[in-house]
Amino acid sequence: MLDIVLEGGTVYDGTGQPPYVADIGVADGTIQAIGDLADTTTTERLSVAGLAVAPGFIDLHTHSDFTLLVDGHAESQVHQGVTTETVGQCGFSCAPVTCDRSIEAGSIGYIEGCIELGWRTFGDYLDRLEATSLGVNVAACVGHGTIQRAVLGDALRPPDTEELDQMSKLAEEAFEQGAVGLSTGLEYWPGILSSIEHLTPICEVAARHDGLYATHVRNRDVYYDLGFSEAIATARAAGAKLQISHIQPKFGAPRYAMEHTLELIESARLHDVDVAFDVIPHDWAHARVSSILPRWAQEGGVPSLLDRLADTAEREKMKINPTPHWRLVTAGHWDDIRILHSDANPDLVGATLAEIGRSRSIDPYDAVLDLLREEGEGLHHLLWTSHSFSDDDIHLCLEQDECAVISDTLALSPDGPLEHLIGSLSGYGWAARFLGTYVRDRGVISLSEAIRKITSLPASRLRISDRGTLKNGAHADIVVFDAEQVTSKFTVKEPRRYATGIAHVLVNGQSVIKAGARTDGNPGRVLRGGA
Repeated sequence: MLDIVLEGGTVYDGTGQPPYVADIGVADGTIQAIGDLADTTTTERLSVAGLAVAPGFIDLHTHSDFTLLVDGHAESQVHQGVTTETVGQCGFSCAPVTCDRSIEAGSIGYIEGCIELGWRTFGDYLDRLEATSLGVNVAACVGHGTIQRAVLGDALRPPDTEELDQMSKLAEEAFEQGAVGLSTGLEYWPGILSSIEHLTPICEVAARHDGLYATHVRNRDVYYDLGFSEAIATARAAGAKLQISHIQPKFGAPRYAMEHTLELIESARLHDVDVAFDVIPHDWAHARVSSILPRWAQEGGVPSLLDRLADTAEREKMKINPTPHWRLVTAGHWDDIRILHSDANPDLVGATLAEIGRSRSIDPYDAVLDLLREEGEGLHHLLWTSHSFSDDDIHLCLEQDECAVISDTLALSPDGPLEHLIGSLSGYGWAARFLGTYVRDRGVISLSEAIRKITSLPASRLRISDRGTLKNGAHADIVVFDAEQVTSKFTVKEPRRYATGIAHVLVNGQSVIKAGARTDGNPGRVLRGGA
């Protein structure tokens, strides 16, 4: 007796092989049969003829660590077919921490007063996540930056030998408690303070646990090759499995940067370094506005930074930053940068910095520093977005076998406590944009290969063998969609629009989207590493 039969769909099994027409039978949360199930007894039949049936999409890189605790429904994700996401990226995770203040300061998407805090270890955090009603499955990396803050606090220096040992022990504990990987954010504070000798010992911990080393590299513009070479060298020395996050070079890199980077990766792979990478499926980049500040300005944490932002002389020094996070800023391309999220000035979302400068009759750079100051204690939650990537680079990456596709965003909802939060322009439509724009409309790769890049490929990087493919015995994470109609609907002014073309989504065999509408189901699970 089956629970659900998806009848007559075009099955893309996630391996990249050509599709075929078949029924899929689900019972007790797993796939029980694939084939002609016309005579099989089942509680429910859903005709999906003419629609694509695929494994649920796996988002390899998200920042939903905190937002899932606030609202685990993950509406922005499940409405576009995502059934699993991996949090704890770019060096940021919700644990381990020494106090609630560290959770507040370090959690992307933090909202004050919406949940009770109190966890300290990585295991405590995963326990809290398991106690939450989840619309998606969640795997978690531990953030190098979070570990460093737990040991060094707000110190503006790298760890000494004893502190590095403490950091390695915290990483070891996190893996023992369920982390699937270690992430670094080497363009952000405090990761920017570390050099390769500080990173390798902690990556060795990840290697011992066969975990992923996911890195937001130090530089992707003028000195792009140094950042990517450092990532490869770190993984090689540590024996770790490397995942280069959102690999696209940024504005300021030479035109050949992407091609050269792929050559560096291929050379490393020929010498048995396990390297793969991922891309965001659009040419917008997004970041914390505070990332533009020089590292010295961050010393002492937010209170000290706010004092410096109030000091005219200090502000002028902040503008002199030889290695800015975005070269668009030093080039004065203020028309290409827009505010993405602001608590203090929500009316400015979608406006360019050039427009804001003109409206305030000040230089756009001064407007940036004013906006940071106006955010107060939440200044690290001020976000902006820009056209920093090249579509040609994205096309080139997508043609590579080892390239996955990610959102680099947050699981959100247009209603409830997360309604005003945004993580990126594509948060409500990254998967749909990939399948609609790059696959159907531009024909960069086949639909079979596209589905592999967001199903079995990320599953294999995470060592999840029972998800990411449609096969007997696998967990029934399944998405049914219209390949001709799947479309992202987000715009700069209205990023909170659900994608269209998604018919049904099952997570662990239970419907979370049925006939295009959200059900009450939240059957997601925490996927602990080593389990």
